[in-house]
Amino acid sequence: MKFEWKKQEKELYSPKNKPEIIKIPKYSFFMLDGKGNPNLEEFSQAVGVIYSLAYCIKMMPKKGKTPDGYYDYTVFPLEGIWDLSDEGKESKVLNKDNFVYTIMIRQPNFVTPELAEEAIITTKKNKPHILLDNVRFESFEEGLCVQMMHIGPYDDEPVTFSKMEEFAAENNLVRKGKTHREIYISDVRKTEPAKLNTILRFQVDRK
Repeated sequence: MKFEWKKQEKELYSPKNKPEIIKIPKYSFFMLDGKGNPNLEEFSQAVGVIYSLAYCIKMMPKKGKTPDGYYDYTVFPLEGIWDLSDEGKESKVLNKDNFVYTIMIRQPNFVTPELAEEAIITTKKNKPHILLDNVRFESFEEGLCVQMMHIGPYDDEPVTFSKMEEFAAENNLVRKGKTHREIYISDVRKTEPAKLNTILRFQVDRK
């Protein structure tokens, strides 16, 4: 049976458009750090590199190698961890050039560090890109979070974050920092801005 994250992990990938509390377990990701405006070409290239690795793992059986424990699955969505540079944090005006980000794609649980390294080496041969030297494979546990589905343009996210922060306060939760997570459920290339679905999430502690 094919693993489809949209159907089998709805609590993670299909939240309602109202805030909720969720605890996120440990998962593994291909990750790539960057800085600057996500509307620029450098960001698009970074996204392409991460996807090339995700599909390298996905297509291994068709290329003659079936990893131990492999099962058919839908490639997970692109995600991003977003923050501001020190300069951006000091400024009262939001400048997208000051964004600091980590883009990433979750990997199935059969992907080991060794298999991830093999995918990086293979991709360097077949689809070489300088950014592949900066990719890492990492596991981490996000833990207790508040999340919500944001519907609409990315520039309208502050309204959703305000709702989430109000919800957190009402539930005796404290946001751990301004860093936040975004999961891109919609394909920005095919979806008009008003209909974009983006999961917004930030870590919290109980008071």
